Amino acid sequence: MPANPAALDFLLSRRSRPARTLTLPVPSREELVTLLTAAVRVPDHGKLEPWRFLVLTRPRTDALARLVEERGAALGLAPEAIAKAASQYAQADLAVAVIQVPRPTDRIPRLEQTLSCGAVCMQLHNAATAAGWGANWLTGWPVEDEIFRRDGLGLAEGERVVGLIHIGTPRTDTPDRPRPDLDRLVTWS
Repeated sequence: MPANPAALDFLLSRRSRPARTLTLPVPSREELVTLLTAAVRVPDHGKLEPWRFLVLTRPRTDALARLVEERGAALGLAPEAIAKAASQYAQADLAVAVIQVPRPTDRIPRLEQTLSCGAVCMQLHNAATAAGWGANWLTGWPVEDEIFRRDGLGLAEGERVVGLIHIGTPRTDTPDRPRPDLDRLVTWS
């Protein structure tokens, strides 16, 4: 395979944009299909496709924000935790939920299916960023709540949200965060 210095430069400089800074415009349906097409080009042992997508736009994100408030109160969560989680949906013009759909198989461990879902999230994030959009990968306590998953997102038993990829136009240029120190993390043997 030939070297692709531009792709490597992109990967060395890629970054997330805070979801709260993403606004309109967002990708069109056609543009989003291109991003999703790139997202599924990930390792998928056994060709199981253990994932699917749920595209969330307004007014659905507003309804989800209200459900977060209801569920947070019912669960007795702190008002700050409820407000923070609800704002993720209330401020979202576009988010793509990457849903893990475990496939029954004796050949492919469940962990590999989960890792494939994580790869889809990262690939979608990178595709959105490469296309010039801002993107952020979030989850939060609501996606762990069975009622929120079932009633809000329509997930079936056994499905779960691996990531909510927020995509849009960044309002501001936020500074990049410090990156990990490889000298602390790499052992050469």
